Parts: sequence; structure tokens; C-alpha cells
Amino acid sequence: MTEQDRFAAFRHLSFRRYFVSRFGAAFGAQILSVSVAYQIYEETGSAALLGWIGLVQFLPALLLVVVTGVTADRVGRRLVMGLSIGLEMVCALGILVLAALGAFDPVLVLGILTLFGVARAFLSPASSSLAVNIVPPEDFANAVGWTASSWQLASIAGPALGGVIYWLSPLTAYGSACLAFAISAGLIFSIPKPEQRRSSEPTTLSTLLGGFSYVWKEKVVFGAISLDLFAVLLGGAVALMPIYALDILELGSVGNGLLRAAPGIGAIIMVLVLTSFPIRDHAGIILFVSVALFGAATAVFGASTIAWVSILALMLVGGFDMVSVMIREVLLQLWTPDEVRGRVNAVNSIFLGASNELGEARAGFMAARLGAVITVVGGGVAAMGVAALWAGLFPKLRAARHLDHAERD
Repeated sequence: MTEQDRFAAFRHLSFRRYFVSRFGAAFGAQILSVSVAYQIYEETGSAALLGWIGLVQFLPALLLVVVTGVTADRVGRRLVMGLSIGLEMVCALGILVLAALGAFDPVLVLGILTLFGVARAFLSPASSSLAVNIVPPEDFANAVGWTASSWQLASIAGPALGGVIYWLSPLTAYGSACLAFAISAGLIFSIPKPEQRRSSEPTTLSTLLGGFSYVWKEKVVFGAISLDLFAVLLGGAVALMPIYALDILELGSVGNGLLRAAPGIGAIIMVLVLTSFPIRDHAGIILFVSVALFGAATAVFGASTIAWVSILALMLVGGFDMVSVMIREVLLQLWTPDEVRGRVNAVNSIFLGASNELGEARAGFMAARLGAVITVVGGGVAAMGVAALWAGLFPKLRAARHLDHAERD
């Protein structure tokens, strides 16, 4: 692959702005997330509250799924994305004010994070669907890899810098998140209005549920996103990073940032590998193997009491997860008609939210009862089991070979 092919999506100005905006929004969210979780655990010592942080951000996406998808399909995706990031900025500003006034009450913070979850519920399907409208089809697979890497870059820089900034001052950390959201929203609104195919059918219950119908019908897509759902739901350990940083590895707030950044480092390395050597064949088998290795690396992290082993294991977690992310996203976006893409991405966001935020809630609540080590190690083993079970339940996904075209019957 030539250097030009590797960066094909960046030939388009709108994609460059979109990429930086996605990075900025994810960067701000990571700083906010790592700072809020650390401050709450530092002040309360409650693993259950770490679980609530994930739960209140997931519920809005679940409750609003039929609205957010239709909004992305019927309203301009650029507009929805920009306004959603603007609402995230308002939420970060609210937490900044609470911290400045010395009123950092967990109940008030969770209330603001619920509103933050509403913003993310609208942002996810709109931002995922917008990418298709700003690059030509021949460059979209390349764009998917780089779009995913923007989030992973933020997953490195956000927690690492967030941990250092929080150590200097919590107010500076929350203020930095506000600034990142503001820049991100401005960049999105600077993108020329792209063409978007809109369905002319009236809004009915069938229309609202169109994303669910499509995902259920396309078993390869359903298998791919449900595999990610259960693997990360059971194997996710992000919510418990403050426990590992403070109580197990004794690394402090800066170390907490490094632990949160480690999966992103592994993911970025994998992005560079996959954009240089794209998956040409046996995509289904590669997907299942990567999910199984994700679970194994998670179990190693959960059992480790040595900092460098823990960080290396987390890098492997991020790397193997990135393989499944890229395969799933290419399948989802290229196989979905544009007029229902927002609704399908809304469904996908529910699966992602369940795997991430709901997974954080599961981990926090389980750790409060069983301890962090048992929770993480057991989750990693369970993720390996999910990979094996799904390989048997979805033979078409296992047999999928190529990502550059839909292998439908």
C-alpha cells in the first residue's frame, strides 16, 4: 500500500475537519470522564458510584434510541452533531462550576452526567453516519480506520493529560474539557453542508423501528455488533481503573491516567498496522480470534500486581479491540442504505453504550460485592467464552472473508 492510499480519506477537506472534531469531542469526554471518576472515588471510596457513572450515561441512549436515529436521518447530521457537542460543553461547564464552588456532590454530578448521556445519545448516530456523506465510497473503508483512530488518539491523550492536569488542578481539567468541546463544535459547523439521502416516508412506528428491523434481518451485522456488546459488557474494566491506580498498583492520579491511556496506545498501534496491511481475507475468523485475545488480555490485567505488566496487558486489550471495531464498523456502514443509516447507527450506539457504559456499571456493582480482581479476571474469561459461543451461533459471520463488499445471499 502506498503512503497516498494509507491517508486517502485525508485528501478531503471536510473529512479532515470532521476527524479533528471527532478527536476534540472524544478528547474532552475522556478528560471529563477520567477526572470525574477519580474525584468521586477519591472523595467517597465507593466502587458502586463508579458503576452509576456508566449507568446514567447509558440510559438516555436506551430510552431515546427511536428518536436519535430518526433525527440523524431526517435532520442534517452535521447540525445534530454540532449541537450535541455543544450540549456536552454545557455539561462540562456545569461540573466545572460545582467543583469551583466546592459543591462536588455525587448526586448533582450524576444528574449532569445524565444530561451528558443525552448529548452522547444524539451525537453517536449522527457522527457515525456523517462520515459516509463526506468521503466517496472508494475511500470510506480507509476513513473508518482513521475515524476509529481519532477516538483512540483521544483515549491516549485525554486520560494521560487529564491525569496530569487533574493533579495540577481539577478546575483546569474540567476547563480543558470545555475548551475541547467548543473547538470541536466550531469545526463541525465549518464543514460545508453535505448531501444526505432522506427518506420521504411518513414517520410511523415502522419507520422509528427501522434500524432494529434492518439489524435483525442482516445476521452478519447483528452477529458482529452483538459479539462486541457481550464481550465488552462482560470484559470491560475501564470503570475500575481508579481502584487499580489507588489500591492495587498504587500509582496515584497520574498513574490512573496512564492506565486509561494504555488501551488507546495499543489501539493506535493496531490502526497503523491495519491501515498499512488491511484485512483482505478471513475477516470473520480474525474477528473471533481478536475478541478471544481481548478477553485473555483483560484477565491478565485483572490478575496483575506489577505496573508494567498491567500497562502492557491494557495495550493488548486496546489493540485486539481495535481489530473488532474496524471490522464491525466497515460491515455496518458499507452494508447499510444511507436513508436508514442513522437509525441503524442509533441501534449500534445502544449496543456500544450497553457494552461500555452498562459494562462500567456492571463492573462497579460487581466489584463492590466481589472485589475488583475477581470482577476483571472473571469478565475476561467470560469474554473468551462469548467469542467461542458466537462463532458457533453465527456461522455466516465466521465465514465472512472480505470487507470491501457485502457478501449477501
